[in-house]
Amino acid sequence: MKYMVVIEEGEKSFGAYVPDLPGCVAAAETEDEVRHLIQEAIELHLEDLALSGSEIPSPHSKSEYVEVPLAA
Repeated sequence: MKYMVVIEEGEKSFGAYVPDLPGCVAAAETEDEVRHLIQEAIELHLEDLALSGSEIPSPHSKSEYVEVPLAA
């Protein structure tokens, strides 16, 4: 399965979350590190859901860029 991951850059770190998996988050000093950590977080999150007998949510979120004109 492929889940959409949102990565945000803060002042001193990066954060990541998965909209289809509430509570599945990661934070790190670099973008590469946060990518690695969110991958691990997703795997652990899904494993925990399976072990508890909970339903594993299907990915359904989408992402796209919308271009808007700059205000003069």
